[in-house]
Amino acid sequence: MLFDTPVFFVFLVIVVSAYWALRWRKQNVLLLLASYFFYGWWDWRFLALILTSTLVDYYCAKNIAASTNRARRKSLLAISVALNLGFLGFFKYFNFFADSLAATFGALGVPVNITLLRILLPPGISFYTFQALAYIVDVYFGRLQPAESLLDYALFINFFPHLIAGPIQRPSHLLPQVQSPRRFNSEAFSGGLLLILSGLFRKCVIADNCALLANAAFGGKMGEPTLPIVALGTYAFAWQIYGDFSGYSDIARGAAQLMGFHFMVNFRQPYLAISLQDFWRRWHISLSTWLRDYLYIPLGGSRHGERRTHRNLMITMLLGGLWHGANWTFVIWGAIHGVGQSVERWLRLTFSRELKPQPALFRTWAKRVFIFHLVCIGWVFFRAASLHQAVTFLGGLTHLEWRPEFVTAFKFLAIFTLPLFVLDVLLEQRDEEFLFEKTAVPMQWAYASALILIVALFSANEANAFIYFQF
Repeated sequence: MLFDTPVFFVFLVIVVSAYWALRWRKQNVLLLLASYFFYGWWDWRFLALILTSTLVDYYCAKNIAASTNRARRKSLLAISVALNLGFLGFFKYFNFFADSLAATFGALGVPVNITLLRILLPPGISFYTFQALAYIVDVYFGRLQPAESLLDYALFINFFPHLIAGPIQRPSHLLPQVQSPRRFNSEAFSGGLLLILSGLFRKCVIADNCALLANAAFGGKMGEPTLPIVALGTYAFAWQIYGDFSGYSDIARGAAQLMGFHFMVNFRQPYLAISLQDFWRRWHISLSTWLRDYLYIPLGGSRHGERRTHRNLMITMLLGGLWHGANWTFVIWGAIHGVGQSVERWLRLTFSRELKPQPALFRTWAKRVFIFHLVCIGWVFFRAASLHQAVTFLGGLTHLEWRPEFVTAFKFLAIFTLPLFVLDVLLEQRDEEFLFEKTAVPMQWAYASALILIVALFSANEANAFIYFQF
């Protein structure tokens, strides 16, 4: 894959170098061609899919804005939504639902033979589909003027830094940037380089090293699950997925910033959250805000009583879980977060006035520790290949079997998680997107040099593909 190798950075250097030598409209042409090349690197056949949805959405949006006929506007919206969700449903969920249907009938004693298809999942289809849906819905409700230029709209959808794994860009944020000339800004360019280096540190040093433990624990290489193995595997995966996805987001945001674009922040120290609601304000922010604005609020949000509010929370989190993958493990993961947020809301409304105040610092860190472990339970289902494996793995919590080699494993885990934990605490205190963001340039370059050295010396020998590429 292009993004998994140094070839990507050669590609990025070539594109950025040519980009700043061109005028605005030619810059957009270059970026669109580079984006199609980037996407087609996986499998050129998927280009037909993304081109079709791009063309249909562009013309549907233009005609929606130009029409005053309510029925026609609704029909055009339905065409666009049906096409995007149809592509997503077929390529990502056909086999899942077909297999689940066959299993259900089989459990009832009615054998059903359903032919499953070998369907390849187009890279990034979940991400660019949600971005396209946000665009057509915003145009329909008059929150956004449609793009006049097909080139601009195509670039908004296909811009390669966010194309494969986000962040999911809001039309009102990114499209105006595509439609306007960009000027070179040395400060933004420097910040982009630091974001890329920060992302490489999170991915290559933190995530890939934690993956060694997580893969060994979940893959059975450490033996049958016991309390130490479950703890090692769960904690390791928690920091792996955080380092992996926040690292990708930093690289994507940094790459865009090198070309004068600004992407929304996708992570804000999620493991310092004091509630599950707070966690989702910090984790995968581009998805959580999308689910809030295009699913939870349209369902009614919290406007129609507590029962409806709890229902809307559960629907949103269940579909958010299913968005991540065609497996019941993701549905259970979403259910854990949905039930957890419902319980939090009930406790907050019922007991908030009766709880005895605790010292602020103690209360904050007690909540952080509790929420982190609740999130970790969810991560077991997210990581496991099946519900059976997840339940079996968690069953190891009842078996305490200590071996001397666990000391080395826990030391290894601490070495490659504490740096990111300390970094997050500093970023939280300083309110920065990356360390030394608000300091003088010489300090930034000293920090960049340190990151380069750390990545060169401590990157894991075993590379792992970005986890969110599969979604």
